[in-house]
Amino acid sequence: MKEIPPTPESFGVIAAATDRLLAGLAGLDDRDVGAPSRLTGWTRGHVLSHLARQAPALERLLEWARTGVPTPQYASRAARDAEIEAGAHRPAGALVADVRETAESFRNTVEELPAPAWQATVRPFTGELCTPRRILVIRIRELELHHVDLDLGYRIADIPEAARQIILDDVLGYYAEADGVPDFVLSDREARCSGGSAPAARSSPARPPTCSPGWPAARPAGNSTRRRSCPSCPRGSDRPAATSHRTAPHDEPPPTQGM
Repeated sequence: MKEIPPTPESFGVIAAATDRLLAGLAGLDDRDVGAPSRLTGWTRGHVLSHLARQAPALERLLEWARTGVPTPQYASRAARDAEIEAGAHRPAGALVADVRETAESFRNTVEELPAPAWQATVRPFTGELCTPRRILVIRIRELELHHVDLDLGYRIADIPEAARQIILDDVLGYYAEADGVPDFVLSDREARCSGGSAPAARSSPARPPTCSPGWPAARPAGNSTRRRSCPSCPRGSDRPAATSHRTAPHDEPPPTQGM
């Protein structure tokens, strides 16, 4: 699974993604947040509630890394889903404030994490063992792809290259480790990216890979308003299922069917 170092550059990618999201939320009213998102069965309010609740959930994993005391990301799937649902119907101002405040708390916790804690092992809700370096990837992926999911005009193509490459590496890394995924190749007009058993992005030496993460993440790269379903992880399993469920967004890597 993709991890990135806890450097000022990595923290800057998270901060910039947060700033873009909050800028996109400016001016939202109650009617706007009650409108459908790109996630089947979820309003924009559900997406915002999820983003707000996911930040402290990731902080619990950072606390685990700092103290060595196991602190689950969520008590259970049912508790996680109920928490998102409970917050989804609040007024726009309350939702946006929650996203802003929890993002700031997460940022502070990450930037203040002691050096030894970055080498600790924790277990996210998805079941894999990892260091807090992976939590940085998860947060970038959540901020950028759920910004797209809000259907406010932000597109996959608008994600800056640094964040886009992190997301693409993460998604292709998932496919490389998943069982039963055939080899495939992603390509666009400018570069070539391989998936399946050879997930490393490739292009000519003169040009970095620019393949969009939209296809493997099941999000259209353009302005399409096609709705998508959220992937779900089967209960009792640490592997995402090739099925869809509205209350399991991108905490989990994409299933083989897409996200």
